[in-house]
Amino acid sequence: MMTSYFILSKWSAWAPGIESLDDSLITDASVGAPESIPNMLLRRLTPMARAVFNVADQCVNKGEALPVVFSSAHGEICKSLTMLKAIQSEDELSPVAFSLSVHNAIAGLFSIAYGNTQEITVIASGQEGIAPAFIDALGMLHEGAKEVLMVFYDEPIPDFYPVEPFKLSVPLPCVLALRIALNGDGMPLQIHRCNQSRVDGEHILQLRAFIKFLITDERLLSLGNGGHSWTWNKK
Repeated sequence: MMTSYFILSKWSAWAPGIESLDDSLITDASVGAPESIPNMLLRRLTPMARAVFNVADQCVNKGEALPVVFSSAHGEICKSLTMLKAIQSEDELSPVAFSLSVHNAIAGLFSIAYGNTQEITVIASGQEGIAPAFIDALGMLHEGAKEVLMVFYDEPIPDFYPVEPFKLSVPLPCVLALRIALNGDGMPLQIHRCNQSRVDGEHILQLRAFIKFLITDERLLSLGNGGHSWTWNKK
């Protein structure tokens, strides 16, 4: 059984449909990119990317560069579907549109916008949900990073793709940023792996469950798919 302790020093989220008075939860129906993003770069950002930038920006100080772990099950899958339809219609594909549709596109744009040359990883965790991002970020901390930023995001899967009975999607997008460290001020948390069999759905369903965990008085949250799961504990 793996057990790790860490400090959640700051967090921010945009999760339409989740209501709370917590200042860390952005309640706007839609969110734009931070004003500091150059216009030339801003034109390349989809609404989903702008939301990711806005949420992540709440956890980063001006001029600061942190190691970052991005986590998304399907990335901007709507953009990929648009290109597939263009191919079917025998339309020409834009090289720029293609380059911005890959899974690490938002992470690449983020590194450019913030001049971040620190380590950045991008995870597509499949049925493992949100836990792999925590494992990666905690590994960075134990290797010497003072703090790590985690950014989770997903958008609804288009009707073109089957999502039931697989628990892949919800009707609304979701973005969460967590800034964590091994010590300092903030919320002490523990994560550990257990053998409990659960079926909690993929990344976006687990992501919304974790946000609700942060804004409520619940002390424990368990999530998983298949023969093992992960439990987060507020210490």
